[in-house]
Amino acid sequence: MTDAVRQFTVDAEDDGIRLDRWFKRHLPDASFNAVSRWARTGQIRVDGKRATPGDRIEAGQQIRVPPADPVTVAKTAAKPKKERPRLSDDQEAFADSLVIYRDKSALVLNKPPGLATQGGTKTTEHVDGLLDGLWFDGEQRPKLVHRLDKDTSGVLLVARTARAAASFSKSFSSRTARKVYWAIIVGVPSIEDGMIDLPLAKQPGSGGEKMQVDEKEGAPARTRYRVIDRAGNSAAWVELQPYTGRTHQLRVHMAAIGHPIVGDGKYGGREAFLTGTISRKMHLHARRLRVDSPEGGQVDVFADLPQHFIDTIANLGFTQEDGDALTLDETKFGDTAEGKKRVVAQKAKAARKERKGERRGRAVANAERPASKGASKGPSKGRGESRSEGRGEGKSARPAGKGRSDTRSPGKPTRARAPARGKPSGPARPKKP
Repeated sequence: MTDAVRQFTVDAEDDGIRLDRWFKRHLPDASFNAVSRWARTGQIRVDGKRATPGDRIEAGQQIRVPPADPVTVAKTAAKPKKERPRLSDDQEAFADSLVIYRDKSALVLNKPPGLATQGGTKTTEHVDGLLDGLWFDGEQRPKLVHRLDKDTSGVLLVARTARAAASFSKSFSSRTARKVYWAIIVGVPSIEDGMIDLPLAKQPGSGGEKMQVDEKEGAPARTRYRVIDRAGNSAAWVELQPYTGRTHQLRVHMAAIGHPIVGDGKYGGREAFLTGTISRKMHLHARRLRVDSPEGGQVDVFADLPQHFIDTIANLGFTQEDGDALTLDETKFGDTAEGKKRVVAQKAKAARKERKGERRGRAVANAERPASKGASKGPSKGRGESRSEGRGEGKSARPAGKGRSDTRSPGKPTRARAPARGKPSGPARPKKP
């Protein structure tokens, strides 16, 4: 049996994938080195033609595979695959209770807080382990296509076929999928509608478990926020839309601008917890997900809030309908001319704050410098002072370096003013005789 050449037909679920990926799915016992050797020696054929591991295959094509290696077959028989532990009736019932949407391509779950998405060290209970109970009428085991932090609740998309997984993964990587989160944060941002543009990188010494803002080595990360409601100056309810998908992005960004998510002690420390009856659990919930479906149309699903989030909204006097009243912008913030102006304005604001301290420091230094003979003739019309007075008004600011970013609410864009060029004004340096 192992001496016969094998023939396979590419089915619809494998349409468009790479040939080496096909081997990994259907002939996992064939190593990558073996597949490469077979391709190099012409033993692998697709519709009678030689093929390479990187070639894309199409549904209906015929794949010729050489006979299986007897040694590999013997090793595989000696080491049977480890089977997944069978779910209990309670686990299957729990998994089924998480499903809030189902079609031929997708399952959407409402993940509760405290349940990990995938397993890891000392993590035995997770969503991935529950997928064995969610086959329904499908022929394949469902596949995760994205993740939520353990303490974050809400919408979690699961693909029911390999083809759907590839389609959804492409939507997430190309940023065409739209995700909306709700969060309760400490304090109230001075600007109600803003874009946070801060690069993120893994924090050294944390084993990759913690992220930090890193202007030099960090990967680009952008988050839009909108204030839905506020409870005095102590807390606010915000909508968050991530425009990149960095680890812990929303949590790091909100803490970086001085408004950590309530319950996020990892990034907000003690300041992330409110007093009174407010729960100490994380208040971050994936409220909505909209993504193109491989079946046509869109998957657009809302996930109900967990109980602790509902209680906090009630305790702070918020109304849930106010959050859903916000429309999902079809054009991403910053892509329109008005959005770009606001992004420029927020960066200019951050730059002015940084330069303000520098100007003060230089002014003090100049004031303390002893006067010379030429100083009594009056202020010098030097280059630094004249430019400071003549170019400080009415010009659009150039984008400054990346940093904390805020903007005005929609419809009220801030007109950015360029910071003064040259040296700050103050006592002029005397001319050399």
